[in-house]
Amino acid sequence: MKRERIRTLIFPFIIFTAVLSLISCAPKTRVAVSQLDTPGQHTFTGLKLLDLEKYPDAQREFKMAIQLNNNYSNAYTGLALVNIFTGKLDIASDNLTLSSKYATSDEEKLFADVSRIRYYSVSKADQQWLDLAKSQFLQAILIDSNHAPAYYFMGLAYKDALEFNLASQMFSKVIQLKTEHIADADVQLKILQKIQEALPTTQAGKKIALVERLTRADAAALFMEELKIRDLYNKQLPKVPETTAKEIEKIPAEVKDPEKVLTEAKPTEKVSVEASPIATAPTQAPLKLMANDIADHPLKKDIEGILETKVRGLENDPNGNFKPGEVLSRGEYAIMLEDILIKLTGEMDLAAKYVNSKSLFPDVPSDMPYFKAIIAVSSQGIMEAKNIKTGEFAPLKPLSGVEALLTIRKLKEKLKIN
Repeated sequence: MKRERIRTLIFPFIIFTAVLSLISCAPKTRVAVSQLDTPGQHTFTGLKLLDLEKYPDAQREFKMAIQLNNNYSNAYTGLALVNIFTGKLDIASDNLTLSSKYATSDEEKLFADVSRIRYYSVSKADQQWLDLAKSQFLQAILIDSNHAPAYYFMGLAYKDALEFNLASQMFSKVIQLKTEHIADADVQLKILQKIQEALPTTQAGKKIALVERLTRADAAALFMEELKIRDLYNKQLPKVPETTAKEIEKIPAEVKDPEKVLTEAKPTEKVSVEASPIATAPTQAPLKLMANDIADHPLKKDIEGILETKVRGLENDPNGNFKPGEVLSRGEYAIMLEDILIKLTGEMDLAAKYVNSKSLFPDVPSDMPYFKAIIAVSSQGIMEAKNIKTGEFAPLKPLSGVEALLTIRKLKEKLKIN
């Protein structure tokens, strides 16, 4: 009887403890303190803060929304966007799983679908990331075929995947819909029009077309892959006269193949090949120029190639560093183009007729180090003023990847290169 009484007293205590444990494990909920203290209002505010890139503040708002309603889909989607923008992609994926789980209305489902397109575009964790984004896009337009955000963010995904024609179609659709992201889509279309005008022909060129500031490594890749500078320089080398068959017959065997003569010679015979013009010719490969700071760089081969071609302005510094990530100015880039032009045309002073004249640009005085190079490339129609209204060249400002690609295209046209 005593044992039974103890069990009767302990059992409710165990149940009470288990309930408390479950409550403590569940997300904390709170009671609203005002009419504006609602999940919807906090999520709305969070999205506004997200647009202003105030990520900690936006995160706080989304969490406050979830405290009021643990199943509020849009708040989880908002949290996912915060984590996407701050690089916490694993957490973002978990957030999106919950947002899809709790989405009940079409609006919530669309928000989750479009945000997942954005997640795939940023994470690229799966090699098939573009296909996954497309699948999510198709889900979104099945719900609403005129949902502009779906087209806009799918356009960004195609652009990031270097599918420029498909990206243009998406942005054009956004403008046709006349609802959301119209100005953003217009900006993207203008960028893509410039890229298509520049006509990049290689994957490297297409990738560089998207960079906002051209680096030394980018320039090396453009010259090596888009311009194919090594092939152009090789064409400029004098051709070695071909040896006729009769002349070959007259060449002694030990000169034509000294190693064969050595291997076929008897032990008692001594064959000297030291006097052979072929045997004495240097057999080692040309010394490969290296840089100390490019060992793990993705464009290492292009950088090594450009060092071999010795383009002025793209050499190593005195310490043997290439500085691949250093941003180039327009003036520095003009020096490189001038050097390439001189080597390919043989004209040593392309700016000679302009040196004693007034500068073509108000911000490029004749005593500027870049003066002759800028005049040379601009007079050839390869580079032009940065600001058409003021006529300023902006020699100290960086140039974008698409601007650099346009110069490559114009250089090819000038040199009549296909």
